[in-house]
Amino acid sequence: MTTWGIISTAHINRLVIPPARESPRVDLIAVASRDQSRAEEYARKWDIERAYGSYEALLEDADVEAVYISLPNTLHCEWSVRALEAGKHVLCEKPLSRHPEEVEAAFDVAERTGRILSEAFMYRHNPQTARLRALIDEGAIGDVRLIRSAFSYSLYDPGNIRLQADLEGGALMDVGCYCVSGSRFVAGGEPSSVHGQAWVGPTGTDWMFTGSMRFGDDVLAIFDCATALPERDELEVIGSEGTLFLDDPWHCNAPVIQVRRAGEVERIEIEHENSYRLELENVSDAIDGKAELLLGRDDAVAQARALDALYRSAEAVEEVRL
Repeated sequence: MTTWGIISTAHINRLVIPPARESPRVDLIAVASRDQSRAEEYARKWDIERAYGSYEALLEDADVEAVYISLPNTLHCEWSVRALEAGKHVLCEKPLSRHPEEVEAAFDVAERTGRILSEAFMYRHNPQTARLRALIDEGAIGDVRLIRSAFSYSLYDPGNIRLQADLEGGALMDVGCYCVSGSRFVAGGEPSSVHGQAWVGPTGTDWMFTGSMRFGDDVLAIFDCATALPERDELEVIGSEGTLFLDDPWHCNAPVIQVRRAGEVERIEIEHENSYRLELENVSDAIDGKAELLLGRDDAVAQARALDALYRSAEAVEEVRL
C-alpha cells in the first residue's frame, strides 16, 4: 500500500477521494491548501487524517510517499518538480503542460531523483479503452483511416479557472486534451502535422477549438471541443471495413463499444470500473515495483508537443508540422 497526499482542494478531488478510500492499495493520509483553516475544514469533510496550510508543509511529511496534484494548469509542472525534489512520487492532473520543454524538464527531475511522474488521463486506465485497443489490433474494422472525437460542455462563469487565460484555461486544455490524447492512442503515435482553429471568448480563452491531425501517410483525426457548447463526448474510429463508436469514451461511466459493420451493429458492453481508482492503483503498484507505469515520459511529452503545435497553428492560421 502506498501513502498519498493531495496538493490542492480543487473540485476534481471529489472524483478521486472516494475511489482512493475504496482501494486496498491506496492510503490517503494528507491534504494541503494555501490556508490552514481551509485545509482543516476540507480534511474533516473528507475524513483525511492530516491537514496542511501550505503545499510545502505536506511535502515535508515523511510519511507521504506520493502526491496527487490538482492545481491550476500553470502550476502543474512547478509543483510536480517541487514534489519530486522532495522525494515524492507524483500523479499530476492533466494536462501536465502545453509546453513540451516544461514536461521534459519535469521528467528529467523524476529520472534524477528516481521517482515516478505520471500524467492523470484516467480514461487510459479503463477496461473500455483497453478493449478498444484490442479491437483495433484484431482488425475488427480493417485499417484505421479516420478518428473523430468531441468533448464539450457549457461554462460561462468568468471567475472559473477554466476560463482564465492567465491560468492557461480554455477548451483545448480542459477537455480537448482528451480528444488529442485519444486520437494519439488510437493512431499509435505522434501526429506529423496539425491544423487548429480557435474561437476566443470574452475571457480571453478558447471557448471553442477544432483541430485536425495527420498520423503518417494514411490516418487522419478531427476533433472539436468547447466550454460554450452543449454537453457532448464521443469517440469514433473509422476503418476500411467498419467503425468503432464510443458514446462515453472519457468518463467511462457507461462503457459500451458499438462495432458497426456491413449494416449491422454489435454492442460490446464492458463491466464498469472506476478509472480514478485504476490510475491511483497503477501508480501505487509501479512505486511498489508490482506493475509497469502506464503513462510516463514518452506519452506526456508527445501530448504536450501536440497541444503546443495546435495552439501555434491556431495563432498563425496555418498548418504546423512536428
